[in-house]
Amino acid sequence: MSAVDGSAVADAVAGVCLVAGALLSLAAGVGLLRFPDLLSRMHAVTKPQVLGLLLILVGSGLRLRMGAALTTLLLVGVFQLVTAPVAAQIVGRAAYRSGEFQAGLLVVDELARAVPPRGEPASDLRHGAGRSTDGSGPDVPSPGSAAARPPGPDTEPSGPDAKPPGPDTAPPSGPGAGPG
Repeated sequence: MSAVDGSAVADAVAGVCLVAGALLSLAAGVGLLRFPDLLSRMHAVTKPQVLGLLLILVGSGLRLRMGAALTTLLLVGVFQLVTAPVAAQIVGRAAYRSGEFQAGLLVVDELARAVPPRGEPASDLRHGAGRSTDGSGPDVPSPGSAAARPPGPDTEPSGPDAKPPGPDTAPPSGPGAGPG
């Protein structure tokens, strides 16, 4: 196989990569226009667009074959792979929090326990606390809340099972108090 044949093969592979990348980018644009809500559109834009760009970069690299160009193309690809998922995560969470999605289109709602519903303060749902399985409200107290602390000498029991302080429940006080 001569150098001309190798170059022709690399050019053909580059052409295939460029066309495939362009078609994936076109599919991302069509998905942006066709899908019904923000989360679906975001998915349609991020997935094929990133792969399309990477294919275009590979095709360009195969065609250019220069060190400086390959380094630049590699950096563009790495930055795209690093920033696209982070941006999609931020946009998706913002859309979820603002209610800009169709809940009926979600197969699994993984954010239901982590993100408060609209109008509910976020501090009630932090640190592992979340909504109950039916989505009605918090079902686990936050670790720092009074409900999460066990009753001790510095806390008074509260809730439906708490007994009001009285002669039989009051702890002894004063010097020499206690058994003995």
